[in-house]
This record gives sequence, C-alpha cells and structure tokens, in this order.
Amino acid sequence: MSWIGSLAAKVAARLDDRDPVFYAADVTLFAMHEGVWHVLLIERGWAPDKGKLALPGGHVDAGESSEQAARREAAEETGLDLSGVVLDRIGVYDAPDRDARGRYVSVAYGAVLEDTIAPVAGDDAASAAWMPLPTAARVAHRGGFAFDHADILFDAARRYGFGPDSPGSWDLWS
Repeated sequence: MSWIGSLAAKVAARLDDRDPVFYAADVTLFAMHEGVWHVLLIERGWAPDKGKLALPGGHVDAGESSEQAARREAAEETGLDLSGVVLDRIGVYDAPDRDARGRYVSVAYGAVLEDTIAPVAGDDAASAAWMPLPTAARVAHRGGFAFDHADILFDAARRYGFGPDSPGSWDLWS
C-alpha cells in the first residue's frame, strides 16, 4: 500500500464514529454425577461481575474461530481439554447491554460430557466447579450469574432436553 493509501486508511479510521464490537465465545458443559445433571461454572475473579457465576468463555483471538476460542477458554479457565468433544452451537448473544465493558457479541456452545472431570480454576476464574443443575437454575433466577449467562444456561438446557416438559426432569423455570 502506498503512503497515500496508508494515510487515507488512518484518517478514515479516526473519522469512524461507530463504537467497537467485541467478539466472544462461551461454553455450557453438562455431565451426570450421582444421578443429577451438573453444569460446569466459574466464579468470576475480575470486574465486571466479580464474584458472580459464569460459563467458561472470553474473547475470540485473532486467527481463531469462536469454537476454537470456546475450547481454549474452557481449558484456560477450568483446565478441561475439550479436544475430541463435539460442541453444538447454542446461539448468538448480542444484546447491546449484555456486558458493562462495551458491546460484546458471543457465540455460545454446549456439550454433554461423559463424566464430571475435576476442574482447576485458572486465568480470570477465581474458582471452577460442577454445580447441580437445579441449584444453578435457582442461582440464575436470583440474579447470581454474570452478563446474560443465565439465558445461555437455560437455552443450552432446553437444547439438551432439560426443559420443564422433559421426561424425568425438574422444573428449571419455577
């Protein structure tokens, strides 16, 4: 690119009045433990929403897809290696006010694992643990989840048949 083209690109960037949009990925992992469905959650160690529960997730880095980011973030925040695990796309979450830091668009993934592998908290997670799904649903209804992660949790639960009409399920929506 010529120096004139480079200068034009810099001027255009400074004149752009649009707010930046950030790209993120989250993952909802379920596993059966002692006859009860559990979900893997972290406790946020940093603001915003420090101390609230969240799904593993974070920024999509340059050169990676949202699915790759979901796998990487799960490994960084919980120590779980999801290579070989099929991740289903749960949805895209793009409400303008979903994150206090600015405009974040997140692609959420989910999977049902065969076992509750012991997590190890890392990165920005103060802790990581498997929580019984009925307990997580109650915490979600009381506002104990960061961002819109309660919505993602309920959408993922419905996706895997944990809804109120599912045979043998409990009512997540009470």
